[in-house]
Amino acid sequence: MPHAPVASLLFAMLLLAPGAQADTWRVGPAQPLTRIADAARVAQDGDTVEIEPGIYRHDVAIWRQDNLTIRGLGGGAVLEADGASAEDKAIWVIRGGTITIENIEFRGARVPDLNGAGIRFERGHLYLRNTRFFNNENGLLAGNDATATLHIEDSEFARAPHHPGALHHLLYVGRIGQVTIRGSRFSGGYRAHLIKSRAMRSHIEYNQIVDRPDGEAAYELEFPDGGVAIVIGNIIGQSPRTSNAALISYAAEGTHWRDNRVVLSHNTLITPALPGSWFLRVWRHHGTPSAADVVTRNNLLVGPGRFDSPTPEARDGNRRATSTMLRNPDAGDFRLRAHSPLWSTTPPAGRWRGIALTPAREFTPPHTTRPLTPPGTWSPGALQHRTAP
Repeated sequence: MPHAPVASLLFAMLLLAPGAQADTWRVGPAQPLTRIADAARVAQDGDTVEIEPGIYRHDVAIWRQDNLTIRGLGGGAVLEADGASAEDKAIWVIRGGTITIENIEFRGARVPDLNGAGIRFERGHLYLRNTRFFNNENGLLAGNDATATLHIEDSEFARAPHHPGALHHLLYVGRIGQVTIRGSRFSGGYRAHLIKSRAMRSHIEYNQIVDRPDGEAAYELEFPDGGVAIVIGNIIGQSPRTSNAALISYAAEGTHWRDNRVVLSHNTLITPALPGSWFLRVWRHHGTPSAADVVTRNNLLVGPGRFDSPTPEARDGNRRATSTMLRNPDAGDFRLRAHSPLWSTTPPAGRWRGIALTPAREFTPPHTTRPLTPPGTWSPGALQHRTAP
């Protein structure tokens, strides 16, 4: 996209804006602002930036505002890094207060240290809705500010690059206060993880985190520092080409946080027929019997994996199945077959230590959710509707 004479253009726009501050900034090929980076320089706290549909190449930015909304219009804006990055970090660096990003796609982030991200989230409160991350060294990489929060909804992360000797996570969350991931889709990893979270609290709800058939991710979910991990209503599946036989890993590097709990309720968990497979692996350290308190209820366990879970009363309602008992997992239909004897065989999940274990929604392709009307009797797994969306 062509460069405008940025200094004079922005000065004129600021003079014309009421109160020396515009409410909405429009970016597009025929707009006064043709580049997103220019909008990032002039937008003020409380503003909205609207980006017209199209492909924006080499257009990287740093956002420092508070109460800012950045929205792609129509079919969405596509940000193609094409060799560019902000501060050798990412297509966008987020270093503000509360920022909401909607309907934007991030592609092809590359930096010299092989750690480039579609978004580098450093501090503040970031909300993502209908965002898409493809072929980035990290889809989103969050830092270690314990006051920061991240909320991701109805989004997609896929196509990790195949760099020998490098690990590219689709989503890597550092030691922030809380991450919530809901109604989103993750696939196509390569040797690293689909989701890796070191957050104090991780809420993983109603997602499809399935690497098969051609992905090569290690863990689908990893919580290496422990913390509170609440995993409810997800479809989580591993590729037979995985580089690690555990689907979900917890506390592999110890327990950094004071409160360490694992909750798995109403998930559909799928492992391939590989030696030593795990649905859930909870690591023990320093001779202690357990790294955390664990409760697992009403999960559907598809495949031969081991399930690292405590006493029977903490793992009510989990049911074993084979892939042939699902409708058509290769085509993305992970429901039980219509006449499966596993329908309506689990008790209500209830609550545990103040955490509601009963799902309120379920994942709906391609990446969203729909409300879940409580059935008369619950079934194991993430999907309670017998009919397709």
